Amino acid sequence: STANAPEEDAPNRYSRTDRTAYSRYSRDANSSGSSVPNNALENRIEELERELAKERQENARLMKMTQDKEELIGKLKEEIDLLNR
Repeated sequence: STANAPEEDAPNRYSRTDRTAYSRYSRDANSSGSSVPNNALENRIEELERELAKERQENARLMKMTQDKEELIGKLKEEIDLLNR
């Protein structure tokens, strides 16, 4: 059923979670007093966000391909049924 969902929904589905995660990481970095500078953590978060965006784009592409193939399979099944009659 998720394969039939519009791919435009995929990027919006995670935005609130990402913001919450980002806030949590920022809070943890500020309160922990760790030896890792905040700048390094921010850079890592940005890098992971870019990776996540790429993975979401790839996921949307694969879901679209799956949906297209499922539609083709349905059409071919209909054609086979007609030929069998």
